[in-house]
Amino acid sequence: QVQLVESGGGLVQAGGSLRLSCAASGRSFSSYSMGWFRQAPGKEHEFVAGIYWRGGITTYADSAKGRFTISRDNAKNTVYLQINNLKPEDTAVYYCTATGKIDFRWSLESSYDYWGQGTQVTVSS
Repeated sequence: QVQLVESGGGLVQAGGSLRLSCAASGRSFSSYSMGWFRQAPGKEHEFVAGIYWRGGITTYADSAKGRFTISRDNAKNTVYLQINNLKPEDTAVYYCTATGKIDFRWSLESSYDYWGQGTQVTVSS
């Protein structure tokens, strides 16, 4: 069982930066691939970024390339999402996810075994 708790969201002006954190419970954190999704008002969940359990391999949605950076610290059981040059369209609830699967599609919600409760990011223009 893994519990995920996000933090770091808030209200920020366009052009600013945020670093979201996701603290995971459990002893097998390093064996989980981790992802970040977001959900804007009235829209479905959107995959943002992922980091593989081994080797630190990362992947990003096209909308996230260049401004988003995902990283993990296995010693701290934490995954991060750095967002730079924030835009109003980045406003959403950001969710941390975890999967123990080896073969999966990053963008599918069903790929993930665990979800956090989300953290709100609001970007003002």
